[in-house]
Amino acid sequence: MKEIEKRSIDTIRILSADAVEKANSGHPGLPMGAASMAYVLWQRVMKHHPKETEWIDRDRFVLSAGHGSMLIYSLLHLSGYGLSMNELKRFRQLDSKTPGHPEYGHTQGVETTTGPLGQGIGNAVGMAMAERYLAEKFNKEDCNIIDHYTFALAGDGCMMEGISSEAASLAGTLKLGKLIVLYDDNGITIEGKTDLAFSEDVKARYESYGWQVLEVCDDDDLDAIEYAIKFAKRTLNKPSLIKIKTKIGHGAGDKEGTAGVHGSPLGEKHLSEARANFEFENQPPFKVQPYVYNHFGEIGKRGARDYQTWEERVFYYRKHYKDDFKKLQGWISGKIEIDLSDESLWKFKESMATRAASGQVLNMLKEKVENLIGGSADLAPSTKTNLDKYGAFSASQSGDNIHFGVREHAMASIINGISLHGGLKAYGATFLVFSDYMKGAMRLSAIMERPVIYVLTHDSIGVGEDGPTHQPIEHLASLRSIPNLVVFRPADAKETLLGWKLALESEKNPYALILSRQNLPTLDETSENSCKGGYILKESNQNPEIIIIATGSEISIAYDVYDELVKREKKVRIVSMPSFELFDKQEIDYKESILPNEVRKRISIEAASTFGWQKYTGIDGINIGIDTFGASAPSKELYNKFGIESNQIVKEIEKKGWI
Repeated sequence: MKEIEKRSIDTIRILSADAVEKANSGHPGLPMGAASMAYVLWQRVMKHHPKETEWIDRDRFVLSAGHGSMLIYSLLHLSGYGLSMNELKRFRQLDSKTPGHPEYGHTQGVETTTGPLGQGIGNAVGMAMAERYLAEKFNKEDCNIIDHYTFALAGDGCMMEGISSEAASLAGTLKLGKLIVLYDDNGITIEGKTDLAFSEDVKARYESYGWQVLEVCDDDDLDAIEYAIKFAKRTLNKPSLIKIKTKIGHGAGDKEGTAGVHGSPLGEKHLSEARANFEFENQPPFKVQPYVYNHFGEIGKRGARDYQTWEERVFYYRKHYKDDFKKLQGWISGKIEIDLSDESLWKFKESMATRAASGQVLNMLKEKVENLIGGSADLAPSTKTNLDKYGAFSASQSGDNIHFGVREHAMASIINGISLHGGLKAYGATFLVFSDYMKGAMRLSAIMERPVIYVLTHDSIGVGEDGPTHQPIEHLASLRSIPNLVVFRPADAKETLLGWKLALESEKNPYALILSRQNLPTLDETSENSCKGGYILKESNQNPEIIIIATGSEISIAYDVYDELVKREKKVRIVSMPSFELFDKQEIDYKESILPNEVRKRISIEAASTFGWQKYTGIDGINIGIDTFGASAPSKELYNKFGIESNQIVKEIEKKGWI
């Protein structure tokens, strides 16, 4: 190891330790232990340009072990990404660019928000899939315009989390050779040595997934690390895991190699020892020598050369493949506009499940949105999410249909990665009840403002005989509680089409389309006003006495209740409320026109938990729903059992004294 390399690696370690110490919070162990492998990757191998952070053909780096965030912050600062020393000093402080875990869209150079362990590996799989898809779509024999790698740095915690196993299994099946994971094998987690709970042979496990596994026994052997990474790059028929033996808290005195350095500052004594061990004892905190900056400046110079070479290819490509280049630019922009003037889009059966309507719409809109790809967690025949005219994404081809297998956790994380890569619009589908498995990744979609689409079918007790394990109750309320996620539960086929339009055109909001298993009538009254989240579907008088608010399959029940109330000479309004989130964003005057404040007699009808409906019905209202678990029986019997039936709802209104 050259002296300048040693000094650079030690600078990463001390900078990270200084920042954690100043914040009195953080994880110094991983940055100190993984500094060598990160240095080799960033300085010797990775294709990236600090001045072009949106370069579509850059290599991607995912710090899956996001608790070690000071590692990437130190690298970004030293490499010239514009992250100032002042921001390093403000680590974990309010409004700094150096939050506790890396946040996408907040700090230049951070490719994804990480922290929940294993999610980064799933994201990296998605990024590698996106790279392969775009490369096969746009590269030519005489010009590769998309040709890069996805790297992830993961720790023991990532290896333990089930989501990484799901994602790695799929990556091996798909032979994603341009995916390389560096495994920081330090044998320590928060509670102590990993053998307390983790004794498996990780190498054998990943090999069984179809990965190539390489090992480096000494993290100070930079040449061995570089050789392993470059060897992995040459192996294009399978993803690679590089298992690098490290010492957590490298150089931190007797805390080195212990759990004590995992999630706590070193403390004055051990930080002083580390500074002495690395010959920084005469250097103040946060001091970087000019020659270290100059050395890291080589990254920018190399990146500029790589970027210029790529631009030369782009010039050639644009000249010889003008239409393809224009298409690629459009895909990368992320902008999608759906024109619904085509009358064929609106041709639906008189009665159809919204999942079936969604399948019809999806296949028609795919013709307009070429870069739409996705699939299901082994449920495409049930969720109706297969793209009928298109092939499968497999080891031999990058088709548009992704068969995720029974891997809901990984599916959601992978479509986040596809979206983060850029160029593609991704969706994933399963039953609504299994959104529980995806919740962590869905939450990250919302945090990162990635406009992925979740198709969630079998949305109520209408699932019927499958029973309470498969009947979602609390799930709508749970999803509606996630900031920035738009939940859209359409009443019929037309509202389903409009939900897809909104989801496809979204640039910042992920969408959850909530769809029925059972057939629903296609209503004359549904309209494009559903894009506002809530609108008047039907009314007997413009000055209603009673307002019925419903979503999805329960709109039909609302119609029956409406008819009975009108017979009793009541002035009634039905409001379709497919999306709380979209309705809440409307102007006050619009919301008042739909739900006038003076009308206190309000009823909500939804075959799910009543939690959350009170903000629309108020303390005087009636909330018809299910606040227990379901049961196994035909769906009609269940609707009757749980009181979600017009005659029983009318009786509830009678009890209230409204009629």
